[in-house]
This record gives sequence, structure tokens and C-alpha cells, in this order.
Amino acid sequence: MLKKKIGWKFDNTYSNLTKSMLSKLNPTPVKTPELVLFNHSLSKKIDLDFSQIDNKELALIFSGNKLPEGSESIAQAYAGHQFGHFTILGDGRALTIGEHLDKNKNRYDIQFKGSGITPYSRNADGRAALGPMLREYIISEAMHNLGVPTTRSLAVIKTGEEVVRESILKGAILTRVASSHIRVGTFQYALISKDKNDLKTLFDYTLKRHYPNIIKSKSPAADLLKIVLEKQIDLICNWMRIGFIHGVMNTDNMTISGETIDYGPCAFMDRYDPETVFSSIDHKGRYAYYNQPRIAKWNLERFAESLLPLIDNDSKVAIEIAEGVLKEFPEKYKKKWLKMMKKKLGLIDNNLKDEQLISELLSWMHQNKADFTNTFCYLMNEYNLNDKIYNEKNFILWKKKWGDRIKLNNNSLEKSLKIMRKVNPLVIPRNHLVEEALSYATKMNDLNKVIELLKVLENPYSNISATSFYQSTPTLEENYVTYCGT
Repeated sequence: MLKKKIGWKFDNTYSNLTKSMLSKLNPTPVKTPELVLFNHSLSKKIDLDFSQIDNKELALIFSGNKLPEGSESIAQAYAGHQFGHFTILGDGRALTIGEHLDKNKNRYDIQFKGSGITPYSRNADGRAALGPMLREYIISEAMHNLGVPTTRSLAVIKTGEEVVRESILKGAILTRVASSHIRVGTFQYALISKDKNDLKTLFDYTLKRHYPNIIKSKSPAADLLKIVLEKQIDLICNWMRIGFIHGVMNTDNMTISGETIDYGPCAFMDRYDPETVFSSIDHKGRYAYYNQPRIAKWNLERFAESLLPLIDNDSKVAIEIAEGVLKEFPEKYKKKWLKMMKKKLGLIDNNLKDEQLISELLSWMHQNKADFTNTFCYLMNEYNLNDKIYNEKNFILWKKKWGDRIKLNNNSLEKSLKIMRKVNPLVIPRNHLVEEALSYATKMNDLNKVIELLKVLENPYSNISATSFYQSTPTLEENYVTYCGT
């Protein structure tokens, strides 16, 4: 019945992998599910029509109380290096209910987060709280609109139950949409699986699902490493471009598809400081803003280790090939980062002094605690707040140098601004505004601020009437801290 009305088209393939790689089970029913947020634009994009479905029925579907026809819910097994330490993990509070195909045969995992205990819960309750699920909805949708590859959020449901963390919180379930949930940690798990065929089976499955063009390659495993390396470089450059700090870059949080996944202690940097850390559990700055490229490389090294048996039967040869791919990371990253930063400053053509010009700006921003996003907005004449920092003499001198550089080769400011406006957002999910919206939603049952914030974040590169308000930064210096939500 639901299948006809909505247009679900499930084609569940991951569930055909061996039992050691997953567990089949249904979500734990919840007490009184209630719809909080629903992403109509995303549902249309993936060819699902909920126009005839009322909120009550939406709550039943996306709580798992009434699963759609054709769904087949599974919890995936995987491992991961968490803050450098290897651990056997798995979906401890998530279930993928199936793989939905849109009319163009694009495949999407539909996953519930907070849907109850699984075999991988490790003494946890398998549930999620409303605040962190709303945070993931807000940030993942903002990331999508900012042009960053990401998992997305389809719905948030209140369960009518309480979850116990540091305090008693309202329970919730998030529906996440991803091109898959295959992670570096999935390959790490398959490598040490009791079933010796799991690694090859997972590898073949990943190629078929994501990269069919390399199936017939002479060295598909090395090619997969190359592709994932490129995708991760692109992803991290995007994070650095917008001042995003993931906060928990464990190997189980790095996807093979190159999408940002798991918005736990993530946040956006206000004042520019490369050592910025927001996560309450990142005491040594392992996942600080400036460390993200280094950790991406470290994670890729762990991925390469998992692929060694597939790269070559001779382990020495396999290591040599993998190292040959990995050693390209620093230069490739530097090249793409430089290209990205030049776009942020509207620099056309090449000039030997470009890197120095960029470095001087970042140093000035760091020393003067300038806002990362707003500084580029100011350079684009898209920042109207009265901020005396931009009258500082060293900035004025730098700005003149920048202006002279733009004029080289008969280029115009207009041409440069056109480039800059495509990559420099006017608004980001400011931490204080996200927290305010979450506080209203969880403590006062008032969703208005969440909805307003989501509306503004739909067009982060456009100047609208509310833009100035959402460019404001906290008046007091504060040590902002975020939490995993588990």
C-alpha cells in the first residue's frame, strides 16, 4: 500500500553480503512517534512522493513503527581507528532499512539513526536524543547547500520516550540518506573477518556499486585507492574552504563515496585559528582544523593496509604500489588547496607570489582573531556590519597588495568577485545560532528558530534581507564545545 502511494523502489543489495558483515533486524518500536521535521525537497529529489501522507503516518514510517513494503533493515558491521586506537564497531544505534532507487537508477541508503539496540550496541541503549539529531539535520543540509558532498537528512521524529545521557533528554530518530554507508572501517573489518572471502566480496561489491568503470582495470584495488584519495582531498579542501571542523575523523567516519558522514561534535570556525577544536573528547587537537588533511592521509593509509591483499599477492610489491599512491597525497592536496584559496580571493592566472599573499592574509586573520567567513565577505563587499578590525593598518596594506594582484594581466575586480561569490558563503551555521535554535526546540518545544535557520541556509551564497543578522558573531569570547551525542 505504502509503496504505491509514495513510490518506494527498494533494491536491497548490501544485505546479500555474508552474515559476518551485517545483522538483519527490525527497528525497536517507539512509544508515541511524532513528526518534527521533514525534508520535502530531498524526498522529491529522490523521487518519493509524500504529498498524500499525513504527519501521523509519516511519524509511523520514519520511526520504524510501520516499515515500507520492500524494506529490509540491517545493521552493518565495521571497525575503526577511534582517535588512533583500533576498535571493532558496527551500527550501534542505526539501521539501514533499504536501498531506494530513483528514476535514474541512482541508489540511496535510507538509514534510521536512533532506532534501537543492535548486536553492535556495546551496552548502549541504541537510541538518540532530539538535540543531536536536529543538529545533524541542520548541518548536513547546510553542507549540501554549501556544495560539499554529504549524507543528507530526510526526517526527524520524536519518539515520545526519554534517553538518559548526562541528563534526561527527549528521544528522537533521524532518517539519513547516503549514496552508501561503506567506510574505510568497513574494509578494516572485512580484512580481519573470520570469513576470508569477506574482503574480496566487499571490494567487488564496492566497485559494482560506486566505481564500475574500474572493474576491468588491470589493477582495480590500486585504482580504488587512487579514486578514494582524490575524493578525500576534494572533500577536505571543501571543509577547509568553509571553515568546517568535523571533530571526529575516525576511520569509521570516512566513506568510500567521498561524502561527509556523522555530524557529531562538528562545528564551523568563527575566528580564524588553525588549531581550533570543538569536540569535548579531542583533548590533544588530533582533529583540529589544520590537522584535517593530515588525518585524511592517515586514514587513507589505513585503507591502503586493508587493500594490500587485493593489490598484489606479494606483500612487498603490494606495499610498494600502495606507498606510490599515498606519497602523492601531500602534493595533490597542496595543489588543490592552493587552487581553492585562489578562488576564495578571486585570483586569476598564476603568479609566484600567490601563496605568499594567501599566507599573509591567514596570518593576519589569526593574529587579529578575524572571522574566517566574514573576512572574505568583506573583500566581496558583502559584509555591512561595522567591524573596526578591517581598518587595521596591516590589513589595509595587504588589501592594497591584493588589489594590485587582481589587476594583473588586465583582469578586473568584477571578474574576480564573480569567482569569489561562487565559493565564499555569506552565511554558515553559526555555532551560537545553531545552539539557540536547538535550545528553543528541545527546551521550549519551539521549532521556529530551527526552521528560520534552515531557510537562510538554503541559499548561503545569496544576499537576502536576513543575511546581516546571520553574519553576526558572538559578542563574548567563548570556548565553544560540542559533544558526540551518544
